[in-house]
Amino acid sequence: MNNDFINDAAQKLFANEVDKGLIEAVEKGVFPLTLWEQVLESGFTQLFCKESDGGIEASWEDAYPIFYHLGYSQVPLPVAETAIARLILSAAGHTLNTQHPICIAAKAQAKLSRDSTGLLQGEIQSVKWAQHSQWCLVTLSAQEIALFNLSDQGAQVQAGTDTSNMPSDRVVLNGVQPHAVISNPFTNFEDSIQTCGACARAVMMVGALEFALDQSVQYAKDRVQFGKPIGKNQAIQQQLALMAGEVAVARAAAYMACKDMPYVNRLNSEQAQFSVAAAKVCTGDAVTNGTSIAHQVHGAIGFTYEHALNFATRRLWAWRGDFGNATTWARMIGQAYAKQPGTSFWHHLTERVLPA
Repeated sequence: MNNDFINDAAQKLFANEVDKGLIEAVEKGVFPLTLWEQVLESGFTQLFCKESDGGIEASWEDAYPIFYHLGYSQVPLPVAETAIARLILSAAGHTLNTQHPICIAAKAQAKLSRDSTGLLQGEIQSVKWAQHSQWCLVTLSAQEIALFNLSDQGAQVQAGTDTSNMPSDRVVLNGVQPHAVISNPFTNFEDSIQTCGACARAVMMVGALEFALDQSVQYAKDRVQFGKPIGKNQAIQQQLALMAGEVAVARAAAYMACKDMPYVNRLNSEQAQFSVAAAKVCTGDAVTNGTSIAHQVHGAIGFTYEHALNFATRRLWAWRGDFGNATTWARMIGQAYAKQPGTSFWHHLTERVLPA
C-alpha cells in the first residue's frame, strides 16, 4: 500500500460520507456507527500496527494523508486516537482484539495514582470520545502506559463536549484494575501519547486550514459587491495570500514532523520531539491567524451555524489546544535550548534535535 493509494482511499471515503447532516448528528450525541465500520474496513485504525496485529507497519509519512483528510473533512470520529493507541500497543508487543474506538490521554490530562494492589485511582480530564469508547490508554509516567476498560467496575465517564461540540469527557477511576501496564515503546518521548497526539492534530489542523482556505478563495470569487467579485479587491487578495502563506508553513512543519516520527519499525528518533513541537507551534499560530482571515473574508455569514466554515473553525480551535497548545510546545523548546546556550545552539537547531 503506497502513499497515493492511502490518499485516494481516505479522500474518497471521507468526501463521500461526511456531510453537514452527519456532523450535526454527532454534535447532538449520535455516534456514526456506519462510518466507523467503513473506517475499520479500510484498515485506517490499524495502519501503524505490525503485520501480526493486522497492520502494514506504516510510517507516519505513509499515514499523513489519512490525518490530513480527517481534518479537511472534519471527520467526527476518533480515528486518530484509535490509530495512535494501536500503534503504541503494537510497538510495545501488546495485542488488543476490539472493534470499538480506543480513547487516549496524556499525562498532563491525568491525576492518577496506583494503590498498593495496582488499582488506578483518580481522574482524567478532556478525554476525547471516551463516552463512545470501550478502552482507554493513558500515560502514567515516562516509562509506563496503562490500558483499562471503561466499562469495568470503578470507571465512570462523565460526558462533555469541547469547543466544537465533539465529545470531550471526564473519566473518574475508583479502584480500576488495568487490563495491562505496558512499557513506553518510544523511549525518546517522555509521553508517547502526548507527542503522537500532537503530531496527528498538527496534520489534521493543516487539512482543516486547507478547507478553510479553499472556502475563502471560492467565496471571494462568488461574492459580488458593487458589481464585481470581492476577490478583485486588492486588500482581500492580500489577506488570502497571507493565509495561504500561513497554511504553507504549517503544512511543511507537519509533514516534516511525520517524516521524523518513530513507528513500529523505527522505535527511536532523535528529531521527532523537536519536529512535533515545531509543527504544533506553527499549526497553532496558523489557526489563530488563518481562521481570523477566513472569517474576515466571509463576513458575518461565516459565523452562522449553517455555514460550512463554522464547523471547520470550531474544530480548529478545539484541536489547537489538544495534546499541548502552541505555548506549551514553544516553552518546551525554549527551556531545552536555554539549558544549552552557546556554540551548540545552531547545530541542534539545524539537526532538529533538542539539547539533552
